[in-house]
Amino acid sequence: MAAEKVYWHLPGFCYYRQLNYAVITLMEKYPEAFREGYRVGSVYGTFPGAIWNGGRVVMGSAGKRDIEATLSLYNDKGVPVRFTWTNSVLEEKHTYDTYCNLIMRLADNGLNQVLVNSQVLADYIRREYPRFPMISSTTKRIIEPERLFRELDEDYFLVVLDYDLNHNEEVLKRLEEQGSGKIEILVNEVCTPGCTRRTEHYEQQSRAQLEFDVKDIFPCPNANPNKTFAECMKRPAFISNEEIGNYIERGFVNFKIAGRGMPQQYVLDAYLYYLVREEKREFVKKELASMLADLTRPAPRRA
Repeated sequence: MAAEKVYWHLPGFCYYRQLNYAVITLMEKYPEAFREGYRVGSVYGTFPGAIWNGGRVVMGSAGKRDIEATLSLYNDKGVPVRFTWTNSVLEEKHTYDTYCNLIMRLADNGLNQVLVNSQVLADYIRREYPRFPMISSTTKRIIEPERLFRELDEDYFLVVLDYDLNHNEEVLKRLEEQGSGKIEILVNEVCTPGCTRRTEHYEQQSRAQLEFDVKDIFPCPNANPNKTFAECMKRPAFISNEEIGNYIERGFVNFKIAGRGMPQQYVLDAYLYYLVREEKREFVKKELASMLADLTRPAPRRA
């Protein structure tokens, strides 16, 4: 039996703030234009310059009022903000970072969430901020089935499946029997499947974030300059709309759309493909364009 609700986790709560807000608003305004039962389960990412961040380096900073305004933008619509606290090289001393703890205090309302990789940070958050649902990150690179099932036994709200296992029928069958509802599936990853340097890449990104090193570039041997959604659809780990229904029937109800560090057009194309009914895509696309134009239009100057 298909699930009544399916949750989609959207990237870049800061970088794609206006796009995400427009999509969430249109889902409320025109529910008939979107696929039945689909909900935004969270918007994930980081505030710029947070050293706990991992996966992608995000430099800069945000002030207290900006943080509060961004949290309210989503939380007022009932959408959790999920922090990508997946830096894999953190030490205990980094858990006391003033900026990251400020973010956590401002967001500590029982709705917002955290993704984690480092055990030391996970232990700290469980102790200091126990109201945050905690998600085990795909950056842990858990591809061994037995390790995955041990992870599911831990105290996590969700575990994000490594995308190399997206079509592993043996693993999916066991998950269906033992805990598919606790799994989140990344449906549109663009990176090379089976990459032996992915963990090394995550560690490099973590160090660059921790040290604010904007020039520390990872020499990826599989770098793909063609960052389009059409190219992503050719990847082995990609899960199509035609396949999504089968996953839902098997009890998987949490799906993650990748997009951090990608062009906004890539993210927009992914949203239109996964969330919107095919016959309504042009309508939603026009509505989004209109909303984004309004959101980016400068406010009139006061006389």
